[in-house]
Amino acid sequence: MKKVNVVILAAGMGSRMRSDLPKVLHQVAGKPMIDWVLDAVEPLQPDKLITVTGVGAEAVQEHIGNDSHFVVQEKQLGTGHAVQQAYPELKDSEGVTLIMAGDTPMFRTETLNELIQEHERGNNAVTVLTADAKDPTGYGRIVRGDDGLVLKIVEQKDASVTERRIHEINTGVYIFNNQLLFSALAEVKNDNVQQEFYLPDTLDILRTQGYQIGAHQIQDFTESLGVNDRVALSVANQVMRQRINQRHMLAGVEFIDPQTAYIDDQVEIGQDTVIEGNVSLQGHTVIGQANRITTGTVIKDSQIGDNNVITSSHIEESTIANEVTIGPNAHLRPKSHLADQVHIGNFVEVKGAEIGRGTKVGHLTYVGNAILGEDINIGAGTIFVNYDGVNKFQTTVGDRAFIGSNTKIIAPVKIAEEAITAAGSTITEDIEKHAMGIARTRQTNKEDFWQKMPHKKG
Repeated sequence: MKKVNVVILAAGMGSRMRSDLPKVLHQVAGKPMIDWVLDAVEPLQPDKLITVTGVGAEAVQEHIGNDSHFVVQEKQLGTGHAVQQAYPELKDSEGVTLIMAGDTPMFRTETLNELIQEHERGNNAVTVLTADAKDPTGYGRIVRGDDGLVLKIVEQKDASVTERRIHEINTGVYIFNNQLLFSALAEVKNDNVQQEFYLPDTLDILRTQGYQIGAHQIQDFTESLGVNDRVALSVANQVMRQRINQRHMLAGVEFIDPQTAYIDDQVEIGQDTVIEGNVSLQGHTVIGQANRITTGTVIKDSQIGDNNVITSSHIEESTIANEVTIGPNAHLRPKSHLADQVHIGNFVEVKGAEIGRGTKVGHLTYVGNAILGEDINIGAGTIFVNYDGVNKFQTTVGDRAFIGSNTKIIAPVKIAEEAITAAGSTITEDIEKHAMGIARTRQTNKEDFWQKMPHKKG
């Protein structure tokens, strides 16, 4: 196989997106579109990978980093002009050059490999990746000769009535003999309405020179979907999430309603895990086996063990061991770590805390900057007061301690193992083992106070 170069076109303004963010950085299934393209071409082991940037060049280059060489298209003068910017990088290459857009996130590596193989098998000067569209409106049509070779690509506005009936469309992906690519580009003119230099014009130039133009048609039309506006972005997200969910289902994950489960590409899920509708698993999240994740749960950049039940809760940048129950309506904020068999109940918030095996935090509680041992009971309404407005402080609670309801623990405090706090206490000092901390005023009853209330007299 000849050396393969890759040119990714990412210079466009993307005005129809109506966004300050460069188009190729908009996300599909939790990953910028340009990353999907880079991931698709990486297994091809390109000799040179070049990204053509333009509008938003700094943001795109900063995002991609060292994974690509960059050239800049200062003025957007068409796809042919964009590719021409890569000439200094590729002028000496005797291999082939794959060209694709940075806003086409749906292409698979397997498809690109098939295109390269078809190009070599046909000994073509250029091979176009095509698709069969049920509705080809708006796409360039592939016009073939009787021998099956490509005669030309005709745009919708220039197509005759007969040509408009053609359903084979141009996906915008090409592979060229590199030297022929740039010799043809040198002859492309901009005598069109847009006064731009169009890459497809090279095909007619090469055919006129006697070179063979080939085409390879993909089986799955959805791979050809490009993104020019927010409507197309939503379609790309929908299709990509269907792919992702199908992959997980084939690996043994059960989806109650796969149409409403939003799983990012990098998420890992173990078999026999059940995911209900309206669940969102984001970022670098790893889910173990035999978990149940119920409606409304959002988990981001977290590691979840096995046999857990997570009910309608939010979890971010945290770790959960095994046989843990969480929710409903709990919130685990970053750096929360739950050991085996922990219970986090409804309306509990945990942040920057380690919670030991078997500890139960039932409901209406905030646990922040704390280390909790094993088999502790935290009563309802408990608040770990960890912040004085300037600094945050840590609380430690020992094994089998019992924290009474409505306790306020003013950090830094150490509560020893098997210690107790009385309900309603405000704890500001350490409590020793087996001791009970009580910090509340003595109750006083006012006799006949009911009669003293103005609205009750008479």
